[in-house]
Amino acid sequence: WNLEGPENYALQYADGVQTYITESVSHIYLHINTNICPHRGISLGRCAEDLFKGIQSSDSGVRCDSLKELASVSTDVTFAQEFISRDGHLLLVKIVEDSNDNVIMTHTLTGFMELMDHGIVSWENLSSVFIKKIASFVNAKPTDASIQQVSLDILESMVLSSHSLFLQVKQEVTMERLIAHLQVTNQQIQTKAMALLMALLQTAGDSDRQMFAFLNKKNLRQYIYKNIIHSSGSVQDEMAHYLYVLQSVTLNHLEPRMRTPLDCYSQEQRDILHSLRQAAFETESENSLSHERRRSLCAKEFKKLGFSNNSNPGQDLVRTPPGLLALDTMFYFASRYPDAYSRFVLENSSREDKHECPFARSSIQLTLILCEILRIGEPPSETGSDYHPIFFSQDRLMEELFCVCIQLLNKTWKEMRATQEDFDKVMQVVREQITRTLSSKPTSLELFKNKVNALNYSEILKLRQTERLHQEETLAPPVLELKERLKPELLELIRQQRLNRLCQGTMFRKISSRRRQDKLWYCRLSPNHKMLHYGDVEEDTDNPPIETLQEKIPVADIKGLLTGKDCPHMKENKGKQNKEVLDLAFSITYDVEEYSLNFIAPSRTDFCLWTDGLSVLLGREMSSESMRSELEILLSMEIKLRLLDLENVPIPDSAPVVPKPPSNYNFCYDFSQTEQ
Repeated sequence: WNLEGPENYALQYADGVQTYITESVSHIYLHINTNICPHRGISLGRCAEDLFKGIQSSDSGVRCDSLKELASVSTDVTFAQEFISRDGHLLLVKIVEDSNDNVIMTHTLTGFMELMDHGIVSWENLSSVFIKKIASFVNAKPTDASIQQVSLDILESMVLSSHSLFLQVKQEVTMERLIAHLQVTNQQIQTKAMALLMALLQTAGDSDRQMFAFLNKKNLRQYIYKNIIHSSGSVQDEMAHYLYVLQSVTLNHLEPRMRTPLDCYSQEQRDILHSLRQAAFETESENSLSHERRRSLCAKEFKKLGFSNNSNPGQDLVRTPPGLLALDTMFYFASRYPDAYSRFVLENSSREDKHECPFARSSIQLTLILCEILRIGEPPSETGSDYHPIFFSQDRLMEELFCVCIQLLNKTWKEMRATQEDFDKVMQVVREQITRTLSSKPTSLELFKNKVNALNYSEILKLRQTERLHQEETLAPPVLELKERLKPELLELIRQQRLNRLCQGTMFRKISSRRRQDKLWYCRLSPNHKMLHYGDVEEDTDNPPIETLQEKIPVADIKGLLTGKDCPHMKENKGKQNKEVLDLAFSITYDVEEYSLNFIAPSRTDFCLWTDGLSVLLGREMSSESMRSELEILLSMEIKLRLLDLENVPIPDSAPVVPKPPSNYNFCYDFSQTEQ
């Protein structure tokens, strides 16, 4: 403030007070503006009164404008309370019942839905005339999409609100029209129709089987597969949820069979078990056999079939889950694909007992795995959207998946060379194969079959290794850079170890042209790494002193290192040496490559140690598989130790941005002067 004169001071003070009052009023307005209608700038109560009168106006233009404004303002809960307190919702019901104007009807239904969404009044008080009118909009052939869309929305809310309204809606709405709505190109209509359909199915309870039978008869699944999953547009989140619900509700029809154990006194179930046995084995006429002979034959064949309790195979199916569902899947496979079934059983019957894949035991466990993957018996989640497109391509998904996966199981069993003790490991791999394939969302059974068979055991191992490395963050760019910086130090450590091993020496056998292996010789490197000492030794000699080895070769005279078939002693006996000897042979040349010292290593490990050590002496890079393995182990250990303090701390792929340097560095405090 300028205090040069009292007049200026007073004016500035007055301006300050005015600014303060203006800001205070603005704050007060912000606190109360939630009760102000954004369209009219008046209180919501006054707005509700005006619109209540406007929709009753004799002027059609005023009435239409009022209903249009009502549709947008009704989203405010305070306005909804004010409007409903004047029985405005009943007035809208009356307009719906009496009017036939599409424009007015659209705004009226939208406003009504917005008001009812707040849950202030119950849906129970709606008249049957109103429900029939709304249902008529849904049942009518496509005319005004906006009216049908909001009508489907209203009917869904009715169905979910009470059982009595569900019964009325179910009676009024034609299922054929709902299915027809799924075939239109309008995604909003499709979504609202699916929402109403799912509400009807979930609310139906025990009577839903009849509804499902009707929908199956009308090819609901095929319409969804063609018009929604394979439509030009992508499936939206809301539609994905309803597809997931339909999938869950349908698959849960298998739950009673999954929860029911086999009844050993049921003749029908015993007949199915025996039909499995008879389909697998061509047996002689059982009627001509004695009771004991027939019983012994049945027990033997049930054992080949993979039942653990071959005298009473029904005991294997008492456990629930999977209960009778496992019997259903086995019988479906045997009857639907008899050749594949017979091939599975007979192939494993011809193997050794410990290597055979038990069909019955595998089928029971596989059925349980499929139940868990498909979440049979679990009620649909309110937010779930993980549906399988393949479900809509098959009438009997569970059984068809089983038929593909039981053959996959046999294939994986052979790839793993599994025995009976490996049963659980094989089932874990099969579960992973199925889960990974389903997560790729195959759209047909044939595509699923191709993908799951391509995902063999070796691929699973590669994926597991890659994921483990990602979890350990060993593939992160900063970690890879750290590895490269650590490599020289660790390679030097391996070089020193190789030279130390050469200094200790190794005993070698001489192989003559007569294949006699009774002569031994020893070779070692001098402690100063200048000389190779070697000489013949006796059988019982252990680590002879370097002075006892008569022959020596200066390291400086060594010209080259040869391995395998390039060695002179391998060329002399060309065609007579087996692969094992070739893999262990190496030679060093010296004195302008006129002479050579030939070796046959006692083992592959010694071969790697000596070739690496000689390469180091010659100034070359080590190249053996042992070196690569040891380097990887050392790198892994060193990385883990260095990253120990960063456990549970995510490592970014790229380094953080370094800020630009300051324009000047004149910000240092000078301590040289004594403070006063």
